Amino acid sequence: MTFLEALYFIVPSAIFYAAPLILVAIGGVFSERSGVVNIGLEGLMVIGAFTGILFNLFFADTFGSATPWLALVAAMLAALLLSLLHAVASISFRADQVVSGVAINLLAIALSLYLVKKIFGKGQTDFITERFARYNVPVLSDIPFIGDLFFKSIYNTSFFAIAVAIVAWFVIYKTPFGLRLRAVGEHPMAADTMGINVTKMRYIAVMISGALAGIGGAIYAQTISNDFGHATINGQGFMALAAMIFGKWHPLGAMGAALFFGLAQSLSIAGSSIPYIQEIPNVFLLILPYVLTILALAGFIGKANAPKANGKPYIKGER
Repeated sequence: MTFLEALYFIVPSAIFYAAPLILVAIGGVFSERSGVVNIGLEGLMVIGAFTGILFNLFFADTFGSATPWLALVAAMLAALLLSLLHAVASISFRADQVVSGVAINLLAIALSLYLVKKIFGKGQTDFITERFARYNVPVLSDIPFIGDLFFKSIYNTSFFAIAVAIVAWFVIYKTPFGLRLRAVGEHPMAADTMGINVTKMRYIAVMISGALAGIGGAIYAQTISNDFGHATINGQGFMALAAMIFGKWHPLGAMGAALFFGLAQSLSIAGSSIPYIQEIPNVFLLILPYVLTILALAGFIGKANAPKANGKPYIKGER
């Protein structure tokens, strides 16, 4: 494989691997911009992956090629409902938000694996038959060099994730809703004084984070693993959390960080065929995405400023 051929493989793969991370990271942005830490992104992603695969397996004969897209809706609803547990605990009962998020992670994997064992009688589901298809974008794929990099053998989910990032940026920074969201995350007492319902805004933000994390999990399961087991979502939610922090709690920054981690994951797969990189032992390429996650957090967590009220419960009238 020449370097150019490797590049034509790596760049589409990086976008492909980054798509679920983009959605989950942006879900985290919504939650934490409102002042609620959401460590439970991994668990929400797990529930989304489990629900998406289950829906796909049970309804493939009914809905045909539309099944993967409808599975995203089912996954979104399931993760949204689970995120309500985190919202009730951390907002209404003012529980420690990190502990609540960890509980969501533990509950999600335990519940999903229990149901898999009950339904399928084994530790993982069957493989799905209806998958998202790759395709070449008309006209754009014919552009020399750029077409081969960005518009050939592409999943619709990649464009969907990038579109969500752009819409999220517009919503958070260009709409009244986004202004209220950022206000309750920076200074909830001032927002409350101006008539903004802090509790309502935080509930909405956590539910949005759950919905996006569920979609991200279902996309990952239906494009990468094609089934669900204990290792399907293996740290992807934490990688998305790192992308959110790396991107400084900004939707477009989170997307850029997710693309960076997606590139690392594609290198771990294609690296053995790329000149020079193929000299690196395969085990180092496999751990590369996780090492980069640790380095990103270690290098940026002190430099990136989270919303000031992040992680702090708000009690009406308390200064």
